[in-house]
Amino acid sequence: MTTLSVVVVGFGDEPDLPACLAAIRADLAPGDEVVLVDNGITTPPPLDGTRLVTSGRNGGFAAGCHLGADATDGDVLVFVNSDAVVQPGSLEALRTEASRPEVGLVTGLVVMADRPEVVNAAGNPVHFLGISWAGGYGEDVDRHRQAREVASVSGALFAVRREVWDRLGGLDPAYFLYHEDADLSIRCRLAGLKVSYHPGAVATHAYSFAKNPQKMFLLERNRLVTVLTTYPRPLLVRVLPAILVTEPLLLVMAAMQGWAGSKLRSWAWLLSHAPRLAARRRRVQPDATQWRALAARLEPRIQQDVTAAPAAMSVLNAALAAYWTAVARPARSA
Repeated sequence: MTTLSVVVVGFGDEPDLPACLAAIRADLAPGDEVVLVDNGITTPPPLDGTRLVTSGRNGGFAAGCHLGADATDGDVLVFVNSDAVVQPGSLEALRTEASRPEVGLVTGLVVMADRPEVVNAAGNPVHFLGISWAGGYGEDVDRHRQAREVASVSGALFAVRREVWDRLGGLDPAYFLYHEDADLSIRCRLAGLKVSYHPGAVATHAYSFAKNPQKMFLLERNRLVTVLTTYPRPLLVRVLPAILVTEPLLLVMAAMQGWAGSKLRSWAWLLSHAPRLAARRRRVQPDATQWRALAARLEPRIQQDVTAAPAAMSVLNAALAAYWTAVARPARSA
């Protein structure tokens, strides 16, 4: 039987962690295991049937996932957020879908903990500018009952065969936090494997979106790292003109919303780490053989509903969609 290793990474105050671990343990099959990576948990939960791995420092979500994966030996790795509670049968659904040889990554249906009839994420879209958002956010779960391919998994709940994790190098620890799930999904598709959504795997999630300067810095830095290093050259040359036009516009929006300093920090980081970016690009490009398949999955419009859109968003979306149609459609049909 295909065995599962479930990894949970915890940091700081974790009020939902006991329920998270209890639900995982109740859903395990014989031979499965669950490991908790302590990245600095202030109040450790009961560990009945859970193995503890202590990192010694907070290296971020991706680094914690690697510690957990390295400490386990299951055939399929499952990653669950510390504030998510899997529903019965979810681990089996992930096991089955992740075992299909054509599938590289599989994510489940993540619903709001206080409103389980409402979607938090049902697979995440990715815009060609690298922006990713919670797919289906705020929609009724009945709209997401069908399995399908998606652009990106949600880091709150996803599974991957260990062989695929090893082949792709897993989540990139350099991201620290945010967008590492989108980057891994892009690299998975570029390697010729599917990224799928399975509605039979369900988790409730104590989700809230809160802006802070460090979060906005990481979001902007990491999505630009993905575009500049993970996109293959034929795709990158098509995206760069739009990047050069939209980045000043995003700075204006950031200034209006109070996080211009974070946006400027992201640019400064990229400029000061150019050799590191070049090295990452050389490292991830050899597997980038399916760029047209990736281009077909990228969104032409930014349609996230987590935060209020600026007044001019409809105009910008129309321009982005027209540009993407002009540059991407000929490439996809070539």
